[in-house]
Amino acid sequence: MPNPGQPLKPRKIPLRKCVGCNEMKPKRDLIRAVKSPEGTVALDRTGKAPGRGAYLCPNPACLQRARKRRSLERAFSCAIPPDVYDGMEEALQPHDK
Repeated sequence: MPNPGQPLKPRKIPLRKCVGCNEMKPKRDLIRAVKSPEGTVALDRTGKAPGRGAYLCPNPACLQRARKRRSLERAFSCAIPPDVYDGMEEALQPHDK
């Protein structure tokens, strides 16, 4: 319990690096890609799925950069099929309906 009269310490904001643009950003602003213990790779919007995680900006351009440079494949130490990338890209598209 803080002493009366002393200011509270500001909360530390956790930062993560986007594997697409390599910028450090607040964890809340990024989307987690996860490789599950079974070996499947998918986007994890909750940020709590079990497995190895890597972070991406919610921008399709960052996913395309990560795909071109194979950043997710290096982060997860496995090959990622093109259909998984296509599904991730579709999930990142804004839905205007």
